[in-house]
Amino acid sequence: MSRRYNGLDFNRKPQTKISGEHIRELISWLFWIVISAVIAFVIMYVYGFRTNVIGNSMEPDLYSGQQILIDRLTYNVSMPKRGDVVAFVPNGNEDTHISVKRIIGLPGEKVMIKDGYVYIDGVLLDEAGAYDKIADPGILEQEIELEEDQFIVLGDNRNFSEDSRSGNIGVIESSYMVGRVWFKLSGNLEQLGIVR
Repeated sequence: MSRRYNGLDFNRKPQTKISGEHIRELISWLFWIVISAVIAFVIMYVYGFRTNVIGNSMEPDLYSGQQILIDRLTYNVSMPKRGDVVAFVPNGNEDTHISVKRIIGLPGEKVMIKDGYVYIDGVLLDEAGAYDKIADPGILEQEIELEEDQFIVLGDNRNFSEDSRSGNIGVIESSYMVGRVWFKLSGNLEQLGIVR
């Protein structure tokens, strides 16, 4: 028996009818989902190249095994800056692991390490005591003049870093750079942090 209340029938089943308008709306939703997926893929390809830090040369900011995201686009439109943390392949060797260091010397500058500190064009680089005094200046004991597209990089953990002071790495050319490290994931992957 059908129950009716003020002309309403509560037992009547609604008729389902798919109209052209519903189909157009569904197609529109599918279109925007596909477009969003393509945009997300492009952004991750350009900005989200992910790798792990190897070694303790960038401690305490970055530590061994930590996952980082590398921005591969910025240096196509602007020059690297002093203080940027960059990922590069030593000597341009694509078959080796990616190294991560901080840019200290820029093209056209003269860089050397004297008495445990970095000098740029004969002037002490003000690093506000952020890093330990350098025990071994390596090849930077002698002043090196950087050519166009050449950079000097050092690890933040200065006395436990293989960087531009080492003959194995030396001066970094811009073509060796994979990109700028712009994001770091913490060890438990639940907290995220921006590279300073």
